[in-house]
Amino acid sequence: MLTDLCIKNFAIIDNLQLSFGSGLNVLTGETGAGKSIIIGAIELILGGRSSAEIIRTGKDEAVVEAIFDLSGEPEIVAKLTETGIDAEGELLVKRVVSLTGKNRVYLNGGLSTTARLSAVSRMLVNIYGQHESQTLTRPENHPALLDGFGGLKPLQEEFSRLFAEFAKIRAEIKKLEEGDRDAGRRMDLLAFQSAEIASAGLTAGEEESLLKERQILAHAGRLFQNSRWAFEELYGGDRTILGLLADVKGKIAEIATVDDSLSSMIDALNSICIQVEDAGLSLRDYSAGIEIDPERLREVDDRLDLIGRLKKKYAPTVEEILSFKEQADREIEQLANRVQRRDDLDQSLSDLERKLSEMAVDLGGKRREAALNLKNAMEKELRDLAMKNALFEVSFEVFGEPRPFGMERAEFLFSSNPGEAPKPLSRIASGGELSRLMLALKQVHPESDVPTLVFDEVDSGIGGAVSALVGKKLKKVAQRQQVLCITHLPQVAAFANHHFKVDKSVEEGRTVSRVTSLEGDDRVAEMARMLGGMKISVRSLEHAREMIEEAGIEG
Repeated sequence: MLTDLCIKNFAIIDNLQLSFGSGLNVLTGETGAGKSIIIGAIELILGGRSSAEIIRTGKDEAVVEAIFDLSGEPEIVAKLTETGIDAEGELLVKRVVSLTGKNRVYLNGGLSTTARLSAVSRMLVNIYGQHESQTLTRPENHPALLDGFGGLKPLQEEFSRLFAEFAKIRAEIKKLEEGDRDAGRRMDLLAFQSAEIASAGLTAGEEESLLKERQILAHAGRLFQNSRWAFEELYGGDRTILGLLADVKGKIAEIATVDDSLSSMIDALNSICIQVEDAGLSLRDYSAGIEIDPERLREVDDRLDLIGRLKKKYAPTVEEILSFKEQADREIEQLANRVQRRDDLDQSLSDLERKLSEMAVDLGGKRREAALNLKNAMEKELRDLAMKNALFEVSFEVFGEPRPFGMERAEFLFSSNPGEAPKPLSRIASGGELSRLMLALKQVHPESDVPTLVFDEVDSGIGGAVSALVGKKLKKVAQRQQVLCITHLPQVAAFANHHFKVDKSVEEGRTVSRVTSLEGDDRVAEMARMLGGMKISVRSLEHAREMIEEAGIEG
């Protein structure tokens, strides 16, 4: 609830601090004293439009601050936490309007935006009055009010859940349909590419192996000639290097009989001869294995040319070409599964559409039953509030397909004049009528929407016993929610838990609006003023005291 309101340099208010309590808070005072300015300050703190015109003459900026006690509002605290606002049981809202246009919004000390403030304020306060068009004047709010009255919120929430699932599947089908235009061409292309790569029969490392083979085939003649010549020179000819080494070894062996220090050289020559013999035999085998095969060379060139073309089309290496094929095959499988996926989605959509249709019929029937009950209850309450000719109805706009809230939209219609057909609230209801309509709605549908309700001029156009009934109804609403009410009627003010008087005076040549919290004799005096005007008599004081006592008993 709203516990504290601080207003500085706002219109004719220079510096005002108010502390509101739970229950019914009433503000009274003469016309023009500044009651509507306080409502304007509350509107500003709730995200209303700002203008430099509201700044007190001679000042640079106007400041409005409000403290909301959220200790009994865990759902609101949770929602604020989700938006990044750590309320910790209390929320401080500050709005600064500057002549320079640099207006600022603060939520718990952190700089924020007007849009965010408006979103937060909807959870905290609703204002119903001469210049407000909240809740009742917004047709989009009417379905929720009707469903709340009829106890249909669980059914509506289940419908919304199913519709969200329905919309999700429908969107996926649409996406598939949009993709189907290209899916066929894409699948044909991928199938061709996969088949082309598969027909090539590529293997990892193949290109490197072919390049080596081609190198040998391209130089086969020279390789044979040189390796054969080397073999003949080392081992296979008439006069070979191996034969010369054998002669050298024989001569050294002969002289080693004279000088045995040469014996080690014989061992070295033996090793050399063995190595030369091995090299010669290897060269013989190598040359024997070489084939001069122009046909095979053409085959290798053709294979390398094929690999080159595939590399240009798909990837820089054989390994990456093979990977490309694997990816293409996977995508082909996915595209092939689209048909089955589409069939499954169509079936799911059909099942959900059937469920939604059945639920919509059930929900629509219960809404119409609730609409009739709401009409009867509202018209009874409005008669009690001196609107005996008022008509209240709920109209339905039926849709051909499901919407998030059902297959129809409810809108409240109203007429306060005999012979006039009910019309949308936003077009015909006055501020006073809206206040009484909301008061009536709070009587027939006591579910709490926000912690604080503000009624501005709820008693407009009524008097006598009816005004006392309005006060009693406000007091009843205030047992569930904090209520702030501006009134000119003592019969309404008598039911207040907290009474504030707004008056204005001239101080140092300037008009100043003040607010005083009234108790005891001061409150009786203000009630007497409201009863009899500026001249307060003993009789009016007694009457005022009696009204307060009676209201305390009735309330």
